[in-house]
Amino acid sequence: MIILVLNSGSSSVKYRLYNVDGEQCLAWGIVERIGASGAVLKHNRHDGKGVKLGGDILDHSRAIEFILAILLSPNHGVIKDRSEIDAVGHRVVHGGERFTGSVLINEEVMTQLYDCIELAPLHNPHNIKGINACRKLLEDVPQVAVFDTAFHTKMPDYAYLYGLPFTIYKRYAVRRYGFHGTSHRYVADRAARMIGKPLEELNLVTCHLGNGCSAAAVSRGISVDTTMGFTPTEGLLMGTRCGDVDPAALLYVMGREEIDIGAANSMINKHSGLLGISGVSNDMREIEEETAKGNERAELALNVFCYRMKKYIGAYAAAMGGVDGVVFTGGIGENSSEVRKRTLDELGFLGIELDQELNTSESSEERFIDKGGPVRVMVIPTNEELVIARDTLELVIK
Repeated sequence: MIILVLNSGSSSVKYRLYNVDGEQCLAWGIVERIGASGAVLKHNRHDGKGVKLGGDILDHSRAIEFILAILLSPNHGVIKDRSEIDAVGHRVVHGGERFTGSVLINEEVMTQLYDCIELAPLHNPHNIKGINACRKLLEDVPQVAVFDTAFHTKMPDYAYLYGLPFTIYKRYAVRRYGFHGTSHRYVADRAARMIGKPLEELNLVTCHLGNGCSAAAVSRGISVDTTMGFTPTEGLLMGTRCGDVDPAALLYVMGREEIDIGAANSMINKHSGLLGISGVSNDMREIEEETAKGNERAELALNVFCYRMKKYIGAYAAAMGGVDGVVFTGGIGENSSEVRKRTLDELGFLGIELDQELNTSESSEERFIDKGGPVRVMVIPTNEELVIARDTLELVIK
């Protein structure tokens, strides 16, 4: 069975085409700069051949037309006809309290997806654009929505509620939702396989560290807490997002700087985090380079980043009554040995013993980086698209 996986952003569409019978990725790529001059499609095949093409790509529908065309291309494609695509799986950022798992898309689901826009106004509208484009271009093909929030919907109420008047939650559903769910779900499952025990017997802390960062407490296969909250801004320090901040401090700054809600939103999401503290970059590679040169603000940004990670690992170990494994994934989690070292230093009391030789290995494969103690530490490359493909397959063949 052939499944197309799409991740539609504001000005991009990422895609992967899977033969799910053997979980083989046949092709993958991205359309960038949708609606702007210089739009480009970058396409790769499983045999290592790739191509980069430019064109007028004015909207998401045109972008997906380009994707289908390159997949069917005699020179660069991997299928001969659109009818070979059996289903399409879509990443949707926010499912609110309505969607606790992946769903086949129909008119009722579409109505509910539009209702969720107010919870993720920066993401869901673009996800929906991709869905609508596919429903027109591949109208007889089943479409499935897979939600970033779904994995976290089993959190207990005492973990997801904020200390606001309960009426605010009842009226507006303001609560912790959590994100990166497909990634946390994937690496937790892989970690259990590596450890050699059923997921239902393990307590894991999974750390997805990229430009956006989150950690999750996964107890017996269930996310019982996570760092991101009502939006993806809460929690860990990120590339440009502030993470945890006293809400009264934000109100204070808004008053002193005389800025409105829009400017404050931009500040905490686009000008804070690693970039805001270092004044150098939101890219951890550049932060580490500047730290090595003696840049004190870059060093401070790195220390804040790792301290928050360390704090949450300890907190989640306490929340779960112990921890069996810690997983690092995402661009930073998979590639920065320095971040892993600084994060895990001084956590020996939990049973974490980092093997620095294994930690500094440049292997891109999943691997252990500990000394084999009671708490296993792993680096696991994430594969959110494969989770989407699996969920799509499961729903389509029911």
